[in-house]
Amino acid sequence: MIHTTSYEPDITVIRPGVQRLTAQNAKTFKEEAVALIEQGAAQLIIDFSEVSFLDSSGLGALVGVLKKVGNRGEVAVCGLNTEVEQMFRICRMDHVFNIYPDVASTLQTMSERP
Repeated sequence: MIHTTSYEPDITVIRPGVQRLTAQNAKTFKEEAVALIEQGAAQLIIDFSEVSFLDSSGLGALVGVLKKVGNRGEVAVCGLNTEVEQMFRICRMDHVFNIYPDVASTLQTMSERP
């Protein structure tokens, strides 16, 4: 389901691989992302540029990924369309996740951190 790309230093971009991240596929998304974390990925960028809709189950999966990373790394999101961004704001997830316009700006910011 998910598509990943690795960048140096140790940053992994995750693309959900679906247009709608909902109760139907949120569990699979979370399981695949957690498997990456268990393999050592700790700096994650989740690229939502191809996702047109996100429900509370999708947000719950993201929170589960964030909890799994814990203090070992970071989870940032980018590429939110208006509807997905609104869901983040309504659920106040914009206070939990760092949100960037695109992968390039997220990569730049994350790779500049110590």
